Amino acid sequence: MLYQALYRKWRPRTFSDVCGQDTVITALKNEIQNNRLSHAYLFTGCRGTGKTTCAKILAKAVNCEHPVAGDPCNACAVCRGIDDGSILDVTEIDAASNNGVDSIRELRDEVVFTPVEGKYRVYIIDEVHMLSAGAFNALLKTLEEPPAHVIFVLATTEVHKLPATILSRCQRFDFNRIPAQTIAARVQHVAEEEGLRVTPDAALLLARLADGALRDALSLLDQCAAVGQDIDAAHVAAVTGMASQQLLADITGCVHRRDAAGALALVDRLYQSSKDMERLCGEWIGYMRNLMVLSSVAQPGELVMAAPEEIEQMRGLAQQLGLPGILHILEVLQDTLDRLRGGVSRRVEMEMAVLRLCDPALDTGTAALLNRIHTLEQALRSGERPVDPTASALQQPVPANAETTPAPNPPAAPPVADAEPAPEPSPESTPAAVPAPAKAEIPAEPATREQAFTQWGEVLDILQETCAPLYGVLADSRAVLKDDMLLICTENALFKTLLETGNNKEVLRESVKKVAGVSYRMGLRRTVAVKKEEDPLSQLLHTGRQAGIAVKEYNT
Repeated sequence: MLYQALYRKWRPRTFSDVCGQDTVITALKNEIQNNRLSHAYLFTGCRGTGKTTCAKILAKAVNCEHPVAGDPCNACAVCRGIDDGSILDVTEIDAASNNGVDSIRELRDEVVFTPVEGKYRVYIIDEVHMLSAGAFNALLKTLEEPPAHVIFVLATTEVHKLPATILSRCQRFDFNRIPAQTIAARVQHVAEEEGLRVTPDAALLLARLADGALRDALSLLDQCAAVGQDIDAAHVAAVTGMASQQLLADITGCVHRRDAAGALALVDRLYQSSKDMERLCGEWIGYMRNLMVLSSVAQPGELVMAAPEEIEQMRGLAQQLGLPGILHILEVLQDTLDRLRGGVSRRVEMEMAVLRLCDPALDTGTAALLNRIHTLEQALRSGERPVDPTASALQQPVPANAETTPAPNPPAAPPVADAEPAPEPSPESTPAAVPAPAKAEIPAEPATREQAFTQWGEVLDILQETCAPLYGVLADSRAVLKDDMLLICTENALFKTLLETGNNKEVLRESVKKVAGVSYRMGLRRTVAVKKEEDPLSQLLHTGRQAGIAVKEYNT
């Protein structure tokens, strides 16, 4: 005998064997047991969820000579005849290839004949949404008032394409996507019966790739079994040609670091290994969807199907990107997926998407602009100088403690704050060489010991929920690290008093530890008041009064 595919060999033969459709199965078994059968059923749902299988089981159950609690016995002559196709009382029609009016007219002429061996004539019309408008009209009257010995079972994956007149004449059952855990358990059971050794991670990966369709999972298992009897997650990834979770994490990390060269190298590596760019884009979208869920939900549960160590890695990456950054990447990838399906060069489309993600200046979409605003806000809240993510290295602002060299042309004007005249230059030195070392040496020592505490914004978020008074006085503050001490920079005079009241100091320390993972010593950094420059108009009025000139002031 020829080899039989696993999804055909392990197709359920009773309602009790059907996985993941408990509500539908219970309703059908109760109707059979109570003899309350409908004349027309409509089974709808995504592919591989058991619609056609349940239709065949229903056809056997209503004709079975010895039904068992609503299930067919699979032992009587009628059940065996339906299984091997020798009984003509059950007819399965493929509407995709028999969608014309003539095919439905022939069916309408046949329904008047009584069944030969069973109790009912059952017509299973698969992919019924493929029927033409004329065929639907020809079926209407027969579907509404068929003979008492006829049952119609319509199956479709696109119920929205059916006319309302057809829907109103059927009893509808919706088949849900089968949960990944249920599919993984079924895959493990089939593998054990077939003598295959499948690891739990591999079974879960097959369930994720099947996307709720058990038939697809068994087909993938059949494909993996052709390579070897021992099947693990790496084996499944290699056979199905999918990108590993680590590779998707690497390319996402390159986008976060704006490493265009690294991201393009990963895309080229996948392209050289015959990876389909459309499938890569789809898998990357699924990975970013998991990051979106982990960034939004504290306990994702079954929303994210992955190993615990993978979830921890994705959670850390989601925190680095932020929700606006994740949504921006998802929007770019969704647009890229649409272009990949109609583009000339899929590799070029994918590389264009990577470059847009690595350089925000190339993307002017709404999600990209929101991501840039989010980046600037995070920089301001953490005490760092905001940097324009679209500017080049030469356009970025120079740090305050960086040593600079004055430009020779044109000569810089003396600063306004220098009231005293500049000293006469020495004949042994040039004018530009003398002041530069003195100015650079002043901030050199503290700059090596202090650095901005970039996570201060996250500490403020925690304080906003746990201690509103502390958050109120620290809303406009920033913090710096000096050795093992965290120095808080604020001009609010109430902060010191509030810190010595109750357990506010411990609350602040615990908030910092929760974010940074380190228990720092706390301190208050003294800020030097900067003398504001005097208004030129006020200076002119003051000079006039000293000279005895009568000056009339106007209120503006």
